Formats: sequence, structure tokens, C-alpha cells
Amino acid sequence: MKKNISVIEGDGVGPEVIKQTIKVLNSIAIKYGHDFHYKNILAGSKAIEKLGDPMPKETIDNCLKSDAVLFGCVGDPKYDHNPIGMRPEDGLLKLRKKMNLYCNIRPVVVFPKLNKSPIKKKLLNKVDFIIYRELTGGIYFGKKGRYKNGEEAYDYCTYSKTEIERIGEMAFKASLHRKKKVTLVDKANVLETSRLWREVIKKISLDYPDVHLDFLYVDHASMQIIMNPKKFDIILTDNMFGDILSDESSVLTSSLGLLPSASIGNCKCMFEPIHGSFPQAKGKNIANPLGCILSGSMMLEYFGMYQEKNILEKAVKNSIEKKICTPDIIDSKLSSTTEEVGDYIEKYIISQ
Repeated sequence: MKKNISVIEGDGVGPEVIKQTIKVLNSIAIKYGHDFHYKNILAGSKAIEKLGDPMPKETIDNCLKSDAVLFGCVGDPKYDHNPIGMRPEDGLLKLRKKMNLYCNIRPVVVFPKLNKSPIKKKLLNKVDFIIYRELTGGIYFGKKGRYKNGEEAYDYCTYSKTEIERIGEMAFKASLHRKKKVTLVDKANVLETSRLWREVIKKISLDYPDVHLDFLYVDHASMQIIMNPKKFDIILTDNMFGDILSDESSVLTSSLGLLPSASIGNCKCMFEPIHGSFPQAKGKNIANPLGCILSGSMMLEYFGMYQEKNILEKAVKNSIEKKICTPDIIDSKLSSTTEEVGDYIEKYIISQ
């Protein structure tokens, strides 16, 4: 099978984790006779430096023409004080909007062989849930700015019924293949947008009588993720809450570097680890590539390559069991480099 993949390495450790992911995907292509074509394109700080735009039109056009997008990460402290629209992160938001990637899927799976989490081990046994985060609406995309005196700022949060319906349907359909449970996380006691979410999701639930729907305020949900994570199966929530809760959930898995994601639109998809650019680790060969590699696994599933996805995930699990891991999830004296982790997974796949 031939697939054209747009690749955005991005900033910080992005190029390092992308390199390992492509290495692993190439081993899959060789083993199963696929033809993956990669086109490297600019975004983030590199695009600002070369083209004066964190997300150039050419990059967006390439992404829209490809079969999928593999994204590293963006962010650079050097641009933290740039005006709105000219920060690396602004480029990522722009791409999500232009590609209409409204549904962000973030699996949270605890590997039993890891013990770097500060949470008690008995609470982590068989933790496996997914966060369905709305990705192109809400406060991140609302009108924002400052009044003339510069001492008052505003960020508008708006949602439409249509925006809520389309991700709600996806979450409920996904639940039919899991434990048939959806938890809507909101702040309906104070936010009108959250009240609309509840109204719309309650109505959708009537079409899924076998799916149990419950509701949690975001503050309570954030506590339950730590105290009783096994209670969750699919968490459905808005853009900002999903961003915060998925980062919090990384504490369960031992590292933010382990979490992958898929961003789904009507006809296009993008796959990226949820971690940031981690500039402190840039060039040190210590960044965890597994979140990015597992994002590649989600891409294989999107392509309908289920056997390939399974062997890749088996290889990742084996690398963890054999303690071929970066220092964020294993004692630094025993740890492997970013490159060594990628090499191990590549060789494992080819040997099977």
C-alpha cells in the first residue's frame, strides 16, 4: 500500500523523536511491503526564522494533499513574547483549524512494568482509558486580546451545537467497542458553554441506550483521575479541559513522553505525541520517542493496517519489558538513548 505522509519535525526534541518514528515505520513498510513517502515541511520556530510565519501556507497545502500528517512538537522560549499569531504554538492551532481536526483522541494506558509514577501501584493496575478532546473550538480559538490600556485582557469561549455533536457522536461510537461508558467532563455549574455540552450530549445518548453516560465537573474529574483512574473508559470534554486532563493523566503512565494522539477531521488526520518541545533536552539524545512512535501506530490503524499496528505496539511493550527505555521512565544509570530505543524497536519488528 502506498501512502504519502507529510512530516513536520518542529522544534526542540521534535526532530529526534520523529527520526525514530520514521525508522520504525520504515521497518513496518519493509516487512509488509508498503510504500511510505515522506515529505518534510516547515512549521514552528524554524518556519518563523525562514519564512516569517509559524505555519506557512505551503505547509498547510501539503498537509491537505497528503494521506496523513506526522507531527513532532512546536515551542521555543525565544518566541514566548511574540505577538499573537507569531508564536510557534499559534502555528499548530492554525493547522488544526485549517485541516478541521476537531476530534483529538488521547489514549492513556499504563504499562505494568513501569514504576516511575508517584501514584500507588495498586491504583494503576489495568488503567486504560481514552480522552476525546474537542480540538478546534472553545477558548483557544475564541476572540482574544487586550483593551487599550493593556491592563485588561479577554479570551472568549464559544461552542456551537454542531461542534459538540460531531465529537460526541465519535465518542459514543468508540464506546461501543470498549466498556460502553462515556464520562462528560465540564463545568456546568458555572459555564454556559458547559450547559450546552450537557444538553447536546444527553440528547445524543438517547441513540445509544447501551452506553452508560455520566457527568463530572472538571475539578472533581482531575481528582478522580489520580485517586481512581480505573473508573474511566472514555472521557469526553472540551478543548482546554482535555488539554489539561491529558497532561495530568501522564502522571499515571510515568511520563508525558509515553502518550500519543490522533487528531481526526472529516477527511484528514494528524498524529503527534502530546508532549511539548522539551527544549532542555534538545540534542542530548534523551527524549522519549515512544509517544511519537505510538502516534505512528495510531496512524497505521487509521490506514487500516491492523496487523502492522499490533506488531508495532508489541515491539514498544517489549522494549519496556526489556528496560530499553529513556531516563524519564527508568533509572538514568540503566537508561538507553533516544536512538537506542528506536533501534531496538526497529530490529524487533524486522525479527518477528
